[in-house]
Amino acid sequence: MSYDIIGDIHGCYDELTALLTKLGYQRNSGIFIHPQGRKLAFVGDATDRGPQSLAVLNLLFAMQDAKQLFYSPGNHCNKLYRFFKGHQVHITHGLETTVNEFNLLHPKDKREQFRKRYIKFYEALPFYQQLDNGQLIIAHAGIREDMIGRPLQKNIIVFVLYGDISGQSLSDGRPLRKDWAKQYKGSSLVVYGHTPTKEARFKNHTVNIDTGCVFGGKLTALRYPQLEIVSVPSFQPYVKEKFHEFDD
Repeated sequence: MSYDIIGDIHGCYDELTALLTKLGYQRNSGIFIHPQGRKLAFVGDATDRGPQSLAVLNLLFAMQDAKQLFYSPGNHCNKLYRFFKGHQVHITHGLETTVNEFNLLHPKDKREQFRKRYIKFYEALPFYQQLDNGQLIIAHAGIREDMIGRPLQKNIIVFVLYGDISGQSLSDGRPLRKDWAKQYKGSSLVVYGHTPTKEARFKNHTVNIDTGCVFGGKLTALRYPQLEIVSVPSFQPYVKEKFHEFDD
């Protein structure tokens, strides 16, 4: 099976459709199909910060209904799920943009229908994907090789959603994350996002494909098994300080 794995979208629907077109996908019955049978996969964080989170979600809902969805949820997906479940969450760090879009849905029963559909969507997702007989792993923030295939525990869920966090914070309030990819020695290729970089980062059989589309960078796909990078430029304002530079 051949996959096109899409990085963090964050509500950038126009960039997403531009990337899918560049990859050769064609819209058919509300979803995008590749004439050569390639499949789309996603590293998560479809929503928040960008201008069209609900449009992205409606496309993902249609793909899920058509049994064509390969999607690993991210921390923003999890937070929106908790919001829709009625849990107390801070409507910050981009969630406010999705909530504002949601609140514009009318009439009220349309909002309730969307809320229930998102809950159904999220609860059907695996926390990380094992594809191509385990040779391809897709996890939002990454995963250590000793976690792959183990029974799902809280520490694994936290890792795939948030990365290798230490509980410490940087001066700007962002969590301090360890560079788990530097120590990765697994045989499976791990494709992830979560940490925006100016270019896709290949490190020790891992690939970070979050190239900061919502911060004015690019929306990136990794073509598998070719390991070819395909990107389209962002339509959003460029925010330099949001991009991470790894010490390679």
